[in-house]
Amino acid sequence: MHLKPLAVSVALVAGLGAAAAHAQPAVPATAAATPAPDGAPAPAPPPVAADYVIGPDDVVMISVWKNDTLSRTLPVRPDGKISMPLLHDVQAAGLTPMQLRDRLALALAEFMPNPEVAVSVTEVRSYRVSVLGEVQQPGLLQLRSNTTILEALAMAGGFRDFASPSKIMIFRRDDKGQTQKLRFNYNRAVSSASEQENPVLKSGDVIVVP
Repeated sequence: MHLKPLAVSVALVAGLGAAAAHAQPAVPATAAATPAPDGAPAPAPPPVAADYVIGPDDVVMISVWKNDTLSRTLPVRPDGKISMPLLHDVQAAGLTPMQLRDRLALALAEFMPNPEVAVSVTEVRSYRVSVLGEVQQPGLLQLRSNTTILEALAMAGGFRDFASPSKIMIFRRDDKGQTQKLRFNYNRAVSSASEQENPVLKSGDVIVVP
């Protein structure tokens, strides 16, 4: 089915501006920190949302007040844990930064009085979705913060000529490991102001454009 030119224009205007704030190229961390050509430092990435759920491969910074030995920046291992002095392995994946902070403070209370702990996510590496099918740039998207389906489609460059935007499918794995199939009607989403028509993606989602 041919796309209407107006629908394509609306999609790109609605999504491309947000895409620049959400997308992160799949490049090493050292390359991301390279100064801009004019000598100015590269802009800092936007902070993650307070309700962001930590995942494997993310990098977290642990700060324990007046304790440089325990304060450190740590990668979250593929098993979802981080390694801390005194505490050894601590589960981090599946928790928000605030929840991890509370867990660390409770555990450290066995070794010191009233530990004050701060946790922040310095690098988001676990939030990934895939866009496949009739889009200009199919592949894996590395995201930094909450991203909607329309924004992901814009990041993938929009549709090819013979795409069927009203028949898009999202494949999502639930907590039990079962794959769900969610229908998405692009034409309805761009004409509606309802967030239900343009939901936020979850890490691991696969968007298929027929």
